[in-house]
Amino acid sequence: MATWDLEGTKHHILICNGSTCTQHNADAVTQSIREAIRARNADATVHTTRTRCNGRCDDACVVIVYPQATWYGRMDCVDAQTFVAHVLDQRVMHTNATFVWGADGFAQTARAAPTGCKKT
Repeated sequence: MATWDLEGTKHHILICNGSTCTQHNADAVTQSIREAIRARNADATVHTTRTRCNGRCDDACVVIVYPQATWYGRMDCVDAQTFVAHVLDQRVMHTNATFVWGADGFAQTARAAPTGCKKT
């Protein structure tokens, strides 16, 4: 297992590879995003991590970007180039954004799947 030096990293992309996302091509989405990052010579500033379930299975395949704190849903391989361009420009890709960070915490976008269960 590698231990990456994250100094200089500007963006962290978390790509769900839980069981539902895996059924929605999470591995291919992961590889497509990583290839798009490499194609833009952005490996030094963008770090990716495969995660397990992020709890938004209705949005599969889920991708989360920090520090922007934006959650994306229903991502596929075709989205990778445009998605990475938006991340590098620090813009939200509104076609797939499901939750964005604001003054009151996360807010659901019009694109989001059902709200889901409330945490208690």
